[in-house]
Amino acid sequence: MRDKETSVFETLNAVNVNENKKKKNNLDYLSWAWAWAELHKLYPDATSKVYETDQGINYWNDGKTAWVKVGVTVDGLEHIEYLPIMDFKNKSIPINNVTSTDVNKAIQRGLTKAIARHGLGLYIYAGEDIPEEETPQPPKLYVVGKDKKEFDEQKLQVLVNKMVSIAGKQYGATLDEQKNWLKIPLDEAYNAIESFVDDKKEAEIEASKDSMMQDSLPNQ
Repeated sequence: MRDKETSVFETLNAVNVNENKKKKNNLDYLSWAWAWAELHKLYPDATSKVYETDQGINYWNDGKTAWVKVGVTVDGLEHIEYLPIMDFKNKSIPINNVTSTDVNKAIQRGLTKAIARHGLGLYIYAGEDIPEEETPQPPKLYVVGKDKKEFDEQKLQVLVNKMVSIAGKQYGATLDEQKNWLKIPLDEAYNAIESFVDDKKEAEIEASKDSMMQDSLPNQ
């Protein structure tokens, strides 16, 4: 028999769940069925509720991803869990890919976590909301130009800025052209400026040839 002077949270939080927790993707979790049965051993009148939208749908979405809303009431106090609908990697599933199975799994997990808010197994979720340490990513590399030169993002950004300036000062690129190059992806900008400069150089060579030919013609 539980002590009536002990709060619901204290009673449930004192339950050792270590032997019943499972691990998935390096995270500990409890079976919803075990958690519900354990809750009812101590609080037989506990109830749960899966909330639905006004249209009777048992999940919500923002047009991109979705989540469920599950409540558990113990001794008149309801705790509600809002849980994203996630894949096996604990990543939100795009709304167009969500299936009824995904929703059902999210509801079961939401039930377990709503129970945990009352104290049962809450300690195994400690730290779950701490952001994971980001793994350093190698710099993105770009292969650009006729010579297929390779640059990391920072160096290419510096180079593109210089190319824009040169194209404007030496090859007559308009301000609109320069602004556009600075807006598009770096590799596209590099290739576009290189092509622009090549065309200008070729035009200058042709103009020079025409001028030389004109100069070589005998005066009429």
